[in-house]
Amino acid sequence: MTQSQETQSKETQSRDDRSPQAYSQRAVCRFTVGSWSESVFADIDGEGTTMGETYYPKRGLTRADVTYIYTGDIEGTGSVAYLISYMPAPAPVVGFERFEGSIGGHDGSCVLRHIGDQDAGSVTARLEVVPGLGTGGLTALRGEAELRISGHAENGYELVLDYDLD
Repeated sequence: MTQSQETQSKETQSRDDRSPQAYSQRAVCRFTVGSWSESVFADIDGEGTTMGETYYPKRGLTRADVTYIYTGDIEGTGSVAYLISYMPAPAPVVGFERFEGSIGGHDGSCVLRHIGDQDAGSVTARLEVVPGLGTGGLTALRGEAELRISGHAENGYELVLDYDLD
């Protein structure tokens, strides 16, 4: 096998490692925003828009501290620290959420990593359970969810978590 073929084989294997896992359980819930506090820490051009009391840079970075309230197969609250980028095109968002409550009737806490993109009207994100940070009945939780939000919804947003408890 040539070096080029080995590199291509490793790249293919790496992509395959990222493909969705098959999980044996599914939790469906809705979540609403309990609170949202966002502040700018980098305003690249000094241009932006103010909505309510919050300033959003045209190009820049903000930090948002958010709480979510979950109902359904997932019951509880989550506290998230987001780093949000802003630019005219879809921009990256990353965050870590500590969830406390129950998933599929198992009580405890876990941490979810959020990786996604946002623009003026929508958010897409992948949520993954961070191994080793669970407690109680969620200690061995593994799982992931895909999130797609367009616009604002008064009754919250659906989230479907595919998971296993080893």
